[in-house]
Amino acid sequence: MINKLRIAIQKSGRLYEESVQLLKECGIDLRNVKDRLKTESDNFPIEVFFLRDDDIPQYVEDGVADIGIVGENVLFEKNKRVTVVEELGFGKCRLAIAIPRGQHYEGISSLRGKRIATSYPFQVGNYLKQYNVDADIHEISGSVEIAPGIGLADVIADLVSSGSTLFMNGLKEVETILKSQAVLIQNDSLNELQLQFLNKLLFRIRSVKKAKRSKYILLNAPNDKLKDIIALLPGMKSPTVLPLAESGWSSVHSVLSEDEFWDRIERLKDAGAQGILVIPIEKMVL
Repeated sequence: MINKLRIAIQKSGRLYEESVQLLKECGIDLRNVKDRLKTESDNFPIEVFFLRDDDIPQYVEDGVADIGIVGENVLFEKNKRVTVVEELGFGKCRLAIAIPRGQHYEGISSLRGKRIATSYPFQVGNYLKQYNVDADIHEISGSVEIAPGIGLADVIADLVSSGSTLFMNGLKEVETILKSQAVLIQNDSLNELQLQFLNKLLFRIRSVKKAKRSKYILLNAPNDKLKDIIALLPGMKSPTVLPLAESGWSSVHSVLSEDEFWDRIERLKDAGAQGILVIPIEKMVL
């Protein structure tokens, strides 16, 4: 019986650094990872395989790797039998259709009969099929954005982050096929011990993710406004309130979600809070 987890991550490219960083933030020490095809941890039962991103879903489906970190764009394109167990929140991008900037666009029906260059023929084909649009899909790898400029295609479908690459190549985005991020996937045949290790890893990953979305705040509050200020601070359970040396004042400690942070801070100031100190959280164990 295999007594460790084998995880596949990208050996280079946009997900590599953040995948390695996530494992380190989970307290997993990895031996030298530079120019390695695999490595092991000295303090967690895990072995890391460094693979091409396109190969990761296949390795996990076949059970060569037990789990893997891969972009949803690759996962859905490869269409393998694996299970997504956690969205990781990094590597965000979108698979989009783009046309020459000066070209008029009247909706997806405008793509009928067009030549579309893409590295994602499966997803593009399925998307067009939903709208009964027939187009000529050209599968190419790399430098997709130059296809219209050299006459290879009329339209492209490619990954977009900021949109700057499209702009530099005279293109504009007109349709979003998929919003993508890195996800953790698993083979569905893990043994009981491996599932225990996976649950431990997920516990650490979720603690790291929660911490990144939260801020620890300390503030000074006049006691006559304490009730109103506490009402604005949900915290994990309830805020911590400590008396200050100065009579009539208290120190309030709490945690705020990144999503509501600035709105809450403004309302706290309006309610009378002073000396607000914001501290990043490294881990949050719930």
